[in-house]
Amino acid sequence: MKLDRIIQTVINMLLRRATNAAISKGIDMAAGKGKPASDMTPEERRLAQQARKATRMARQAGRFTRRF
Repeated sequence: MKLDRIIQTVINMLLRRATNAAISKGIDMAAGKGKPASDMTPEERRLAQQARKATRMARQAGRFTRRF
């Protein structure tokens, strides 16, 4: 395998990992609305918990569909 192809593969792996981390962080921020739990009302906390649960289920479904 040529060196340029190996370098390109490594760069693509790093970019993919960074992109996935950024997307996950954005989803987490949207689910929690970017507020710390101490500043949230009980209703906001409940909604944030539901959003995190839905996000977790969506990620699991995505992993399952990729395996399938």
